[in-house]
Amino acid sequence: MKTILAIDPGTTHSAYVLYGNGIIFDHGWISNYDMRQVLIGIEYDAVAIEMVACYGMAVGASTFETCVWIGRFTEIARVEPTLCYRKDIKLFLCGTMRAKDANIRQALLDLIGSQGTKAKPGPTYGIKSHTWAALAVAVYAARTINR
Repeated sequence: MKTILAIDPGTTHSAYVLYGNGIIFDHGWISNYDMRQVLIGIEYDAVAIEMVACYGMAVGASTFETCVWIGRFTEIARVEPTLCYRKDIKLFLCGTMRAKDANIRQALLDLIGSQGTKAKPGPTYGIKSHTWAALAVAVYAARTINR
């Protein structure tokens, strides 16, 4: 089974999902320094990182800080990461670049399964906020990257 470590990078914290064969093995939203330790310390076969893209609008310092972290994650990974663009993920999961976070979340629930409850957790139980974006990267990478 091929496991993918998918990362949704941020300026100070990043979300990650360890995913393979339709199963979420681990996930979290942690500091970027801790994310480096995840890249060093856990087993994975591939790494996929959401990449920043320019859409013709001015960007601020936080975008450049995120780019720096993408580079740091790329350098420390044990395998060459695949950089995944949000527009490609939206098209793959929802069929349109106009998809919003709620549309992506619903597409992931449809593909993987409901969150369930604490008493009866579903396959996406515990996924929230930024980890939905990391899960989208993982699913996209698992189904589109040459294996």
